[in-house]
Amino acid sequence: MNRLAMILAITLAVSLPVFAQDKGWGSGNVLFRDVIVHMGTATRPFLGDVWIRSGKVADLGWVRDVPAGTRIVEGRGELHVMPGIIDCHSHIALAGGLNEATGPVTPEVRIRDAIRPDDPSIYRALTGGVTMAHLLHGSANVIGGQDAVIKLRWGANADGLIYEKAPPGVKFALGENPRRSNRNTPGADRQGYPRSRMGVEQIMRRAFQDALNYRDTWQAYKREIAEGSGHIPPRRDLRMEALLDILDGRIMVHCHCYRADEILMVMRVAEDFGFRVATLQHVLEGYKVAEAIARHGAGASTFSDWWGYKFEAYDAIPYNAELMRRKGVVVTINSDSADHIRRLNIEAAKAVKYGGYPRNLALQLVTLNAAKQLRIDRWVGSLEIGKEGDVAVFDGDPLNDRSKCVMTFIEGVQYFDRRKDIRERAKTHRPPAKSEQEATR
Repeated sequence: MNRLAMILAITLAVSLPVFAQDKGWGSGNVLFRDVIVHMGTATRPFLGDVWIRSGKVADLGWVRDVPAGTRIVEGRGELHVMPGIIDCHSHIALAGGLNEATGPVTPEVRIRDAIRPDDPSIYRALTGGVTMAHLLHGSANVIGGQDAVIKLRWGANADGLIYEKAPPGVKFALGENPRRSNRNTPGADRQGYPRSRMGVEQIMRRAFQDALNYRDTWQAYKREIAEGSGHIPPRRDLRMEALLDILDGRIMVHCHCYRADEILMVMRVAEDFGFRVATLQHVLEGYKVAEAIARHGAGASTFSDWWGYKFEAYDAIPYNAELMRRKGVVVTINSDSADHIRRLNIEAAKAVKYGGYPRNLALQLVTLNAAKQLRIDRWVGSLEIGKEGDVAVFDGDPLNDRSKCVMTFIEGVQYFDRRKDIRERAKTHRPPAKSEQEATR
């Protein structure tokens, strides 16, 4: 075996998960006994029990009796149970690229049509207590494709990952990414436009005006039919229909942005056309215009401490999340990374240590607030009776960087067990034989 082949073999053995096709196990009925409970609300952590029955939270506090057959996880006062983590900005589990880069306006394409259910990143996210992810189109387009919200049911097919209760959304993008990504694009029909921040705004306005004209054309045709004079219907256009769904509020807008001036611009465009931006993504200068964001009603999904990785990010500060929260903005911390997704609890902790975020509210940055931004907080995001039993179990305080996720459950079904993972790795990850070691010298 040559050196390159050996390196590839070792890399694959270390990086790939051991449960490539192993579905979750359990009946959806589990009692976490004598654990420290983090509800994901403003309630302080407390010692007690969490009972999940038929996939939903049935009781909290001290649970006396549970039906026969209920699995019992003994916490012994040491395990910490919190709501499953929700990543509000992710690109895992996607096949075939993130950007439909052949034009600046492509809301007719859908992430849900290209989900890759066997992406190892799904399993790796589970190892960090993540139970849901918001899969977004890339940011090469001013108006990109539609999103998908998934539950990380490792082993399920693509349809089995989709969380159908989540309303649809679409990705917008401002600034450097859409301005620069149209250079020398093979087959592109945009002819270098937009190449400026001014052009990005006008692309939006023109697209929405075209959609309104499309609606007028169909309404005129329907009037002609009613009068008995219409014959040939207008050509159906899925792009225009998606834009009309945005205007009518049936598709939520999640907008990639950095600079304060562009944040104000996209909210102004939305208000001019009668809709609202659901979330501002990245929004590193949100602290400069937090009052305007709150007044508009947009959420903000940002980073805890990413800074300086491109010109637009130079004014980022670690206090961004807290300053926006003080003005009434619903704030989340996202990963935008297949790696960082495994440590979102630590990203939330950074907002406390370096950004002054209240400790008792920090876990909401990656749980309840995320559910609110995705309009699914009726069902997930906190441990409350009647909500779905998505749970992450840590061996210490989730805001402590030494704590590890040891179990992850989705609707009471277990999808990750640290001990089982370690046992299986011991079986499959054998040390290289002597001849293989010599081959790498």
